[in-house]
Amino acid sequence: MNKVLLVTGGSRGIGAATALLAAQRGWAVAVNYASQAAAADEVVNAIRAGGGTAMSVQGDVGDEAQVLAVFARVDSELGPLNGLVNNAGVVDMQARVDEMSVARLERMMRINVIGSIVCAREAVKRMSTRHGGQGGVIVNLSSAAARLGSPGQYVDYAASKGAIDSFTVGLAKEVADEGIRVNAVCPGLIETEIHASGGLPDRAKQLAPTVPMKRTGSAEEVAHGIVWLLSDESSYTTGTILDVTGGR
Repeated sequence: MNKVLLVTGGSRGIGAATALLAAQRGWAVAVNYASQAAAADEVVNAIRAGGGTAMSVQGDVGDEAQVLAVFARVDSELGPLNGLVNNAGVVDMQARVDEMSVARLERMMRINVIGSIVCAREAVKRMSTRHGGQGGVIVNLSSAAARLGSPGQYVDYAASKGAIDSFTVGLAKEVADEGIRVNAVCPGLIETEIHASGGLPDRAKQLAPTVPMKRTGSAEEVAHGIVWLLSDESSYTTGTILDVTGGR
């Protein structure tokens, strides 16, 4: 029986790379997406072509009702949940704090922070031995921005990822004796499409010289860290924030 994994925002970038690698390691993967149905289907088809088990499931993590529907579909179509990767997240156009609207801030926090917490809540309800579950693993996606602050670009995004770091540590301690491990991966400058959504498609390349390793990272390199944290190889690791930053 394959272990069941839900990857939020799994249609592209780090999420897609994680879904593909986890499937290779024997996980049955639910690939969640908000709007990119075709991209999610590509990931699912690639997993199935490799002999794996996967499904795509639409749902905006910023909407509680949609989150509940996603988990219900995974329950009925793949079976009991064993792992969650809280990967779904957004950036916004680069701006100073004194230019940010409340609408922007509410969207940022609703998706990046509340969405991750609600998804984790639903995973804990299913996986915790306190609720009759068999245990499991949660991996949250942080960012080097949480420490660097992203001044002049998106301090609000950096703040949302700082919240994820605190949430990871707190939840890890809360459920450590209930069979659930909770960790985070903190990517640095990674070549994904998220930079374009912030109006800076070349951001990673431009900043690469500032990284001690003098290069950007790949989504696959981040996925390896995530899948290690999902695996039994990290069985004594919880409350940890794993840097995949090239030393940045």
